Order: sequence, then C-alpha cells, then structure tokens
Amino acid sequence: MAQALRSTRVLTADGLAPATLVVENGKFAAILAWSDAGGAVECHDFDDMLLLPGLVDSHVHINDPGRDWEGFDSATRAAAAGGVTTLVDMPLNCLPETINVDALEAKRIAARGNAWVDWAAWGGVVRGNAAELPALAQAGVPGFKCFMIESGIEGFAWVNEGDLRLALDQLRGTQLPLLAHAEVAFPVEAAAPMLNLAHSNWKKYSTWLASRPDVAEFYAIKLLIQLAQEYRTPIHIVHLSSATALPMLAEARSRGVPITVETCVHYLALAAEEIPDGATEYKCAPPIRGSANCEKLWEALELGLIDLVATDHSPCPPAMKHREEGRFDLAWGGIASLGLALPALWTAMRQRGFSTDNAAARVGKWMATRPARLAGMAGQKGTLTVGADADVVVFDPHATWTVTQSDLHFRHKISPYLGARMRGRVQETWLRGERIFQSDQCCGTPRGREMVRP
Repeated sequence: MAQALRSTRVLTADGLAPATLVVENGKFAAILAWSDAGGAVECHDFDDMLLLPGLVDSHVHINDPGRDWEGFDSATRAAAAGGVTTLVDMPLNCLPETINVDALEAKRIAARGNAWVDWAAWGGVVRGNAAELPALAQAGVPGFKCFMIESGIEGFAWVNEGDLRLALDQLRGTQLPLLAHAEVAFPVEAAAPMLNLAHSNWKKYSTWLASRPDVAEFYAIKLLIQLAQEYRTPIHIVHLSSATALPMLAEARSRGVPITVETCVHYLALAAEEIPDGATEYKCAPPIRGSANCEKLWEALELGLIDLVATDHSPCPPAMKHREEGRFDLAWGGIASLGLALPALWTAMRQRGFSTDNAAARVGKWMATRPARLAGMAGQKGTLTVGADADVVVFDPHATWTVTQSDLHFRHKISPYLGARMRGRVQETWLRGERIFQSDQCCGTPRGREMVRP
C-alpha cells in the first residue's frame, strides 16, 4: 500500500522544494510535485516543515553487549529522537570487543529486537588480530577501526606502524576503509614533564587541553597519509579536532590519496575558552580546542576537505565522569550527544548566518549522504531518492528550546548540551516508511535491522 509524505520544503537533488515522497514497501517509489500524491492511499502533509533524509551517524559507541554504559535500546531511541535512522557502532566499548566474528555474532544477538533504527558494526583492528580481518569482512562489516594511542580499553590494544601494515596487507583490494583514531603517543608523553602536569591543576580545562597537543594528531595523520598512498586503501580520519593537519590533508587529497576526514559536532559548536573548570562532561580525546581552531574546521568543512560530521557519542556511567572532583585526568573521555547533533549543528549554522536552504543542503551532505557512503550504504541510506530506504526526518527549523534531562534519551543523563538553548527540533522520524518517533517519544515497536555489507 503506497503512502505519501509531502511538504513545501523537501530536500531534493535541487535543494529545498515543494515535493511529495511516495513510499512503497519501505522504499521511495517516486518523488513527485507537491500537488501529486501519486495514487497513495494515505498522505501525510507536513506543511512547511523540512523533510530531510534520515541521518547516518557513522561514529557511535553503543557499548552492547557487556557494559551498562549504553545499550541498543537506549542508544537507538536517542538516535530516533535526533532524526538518525542508521548508526554504525564502534568496536571497542562492548564485551567482547568486535575484533573477531564470534564477537560480532554476540553483538547481533544483543541487538535483536532492541534496535529502533538500522545499524551496522565496524570491525576492530588491534595488535595481533590481522588474521581475523578477512573473516570479519566476509561476515559483512563495512570497515575497520583502530587506535594509534591508548584507547582506555584493555581489550582494544593500540597499533603501531607495523601493526597497521599487517592490517592493510589484509585490506588491500577490498575497498573497505580503515578508520583511525589519529593521535600518537610520543607528543602526549613529552607534554607531561614539559608542562609539569603531575603538579598541575587538573580541574582546569586548560590542563587537559595542554596534555593532548595538536602535534599528536599531526604526526598520526602524516603516517596515515603515507600508508594510504602506499597501499591505495581508503583510510578515514575519525574526529579530527586539530586544524594543524589540514594543509597536509589538502595536499594529499590533491594528489588523489584515498583519505577522508570527519569532525564532530562538539568541535564545531563548542570552544575551549567557553568550557568551565571542573566540567568533565566536556572531556573527550582529541580535546575540544580553541575558537580560532574551530573557525578553521568550519572553513575546511565548507571547502569539502572535511567530508562529514559525526557525534562520537561516547557515554559512560555518571561515576566515571568524576563530576564531584571535577578532575579532567580522572574522568572518562567521551561526550554524550546522540539525539542532539542535528539541532546543535543547526544552531551553530544559523549563528554563522547560514540560510535555511544552505543549512539543509549541508546537513544532507555532512550528516546523511557522506557518512552513508563511508559505511558502504550509498544510494540506500542518507538520501531522498527513488529506490533508497524511505528514511525521513521531519524537522522544524524555527523551533527554539532548552535541553533538559527529559530530552536526553540515552541511558545516562550527562551531556555538555544540558541547559543549552537550541534552534531547530526533530518533530518526527520515519524508518523505511514507518513512523518511529513522534511527540518526543518512540512509537510502535523496535524494527531496526543490521545493514550488512554485501
């Protein structure tokens, strides 16, 4: 039975325009003029709300199975609340870590009947598991993630150049991307005695920032560019925070080196100068840097040098944030933001003077089309085109609201965005032609599926 979703502002290939999206069997069957319902039995008219493609968040820590930090039910509820219809889970914060096929199967069992949105899982690259990568690829993971510095997780060991080469030998020719947490250890280790960090005031955000210098990202990315060029295998830099590597990345891209880059909403919407001392909910690695650095990230995003925006939603139980002590050295590093990324980025774009049309087009690229492409879902997810999954966000671009704990749908109600004044709000989320979020709550039953790479 065909149904139609229409608005005067649908993000079409030509920008925002009046249009009708006709849905059959969970796919877009036609994109028609606003006045044409295409014979649909049921027509949902959203007036002048924005209809955007379901967002794809390619960098999320669901932590399931094995940890109570988050779970498929709470993470995917939060995703639906924020217009995200597809998540790609990172391999390190679950037990067992997703570094072999048995662990992937455990994750599939944990997700069964608990996912409100569609999902996939990155495989993990750690010291000593290169031989596991072909089987994980055969099992359908869209790519692999590694750390070039301590991950904070005992079972997810960081890798050096030799380990990376062993992994890339296995990935050569598959076109599966290798995602890298791009910081190396030696500048971080060197910073400690130089800054006398052992005796520093760890309640100050500036101390945490000084402990993770830009150069740690610079040297990691330099090595990754060299490896991407040598192996001709796609490498993706996750959560770029430092602008110092941008000229080097631009030069490599001009030579056709297969390297892509993401940044995160918190690096675009927040700045080090504004972070209160003791506010450990802001701690992440790499850290949120200064406003001048932020401006350069925005410029690179506009130029296309940075390809996409993700959340790196990385929650933990409240005790692990050590909020009472307010010490950044003790707190777990990770920002919880799943469900808030679209309004947070929209607010930042409108503050920067983006028009509604320009902001909508950029959201479509940065948070839907390009992350879908990274995760091997191009043409199926993150686009309002015929044949794609009928995933839709109904977004009010003019709504203004203040984030409260009731707006945090993830498990532990800790976020630097609590109390923030936002512009723009998700009204409804549709997954494969069915409404899954409305009136600030999920509706129906969990119907999310794993997106397995063919």
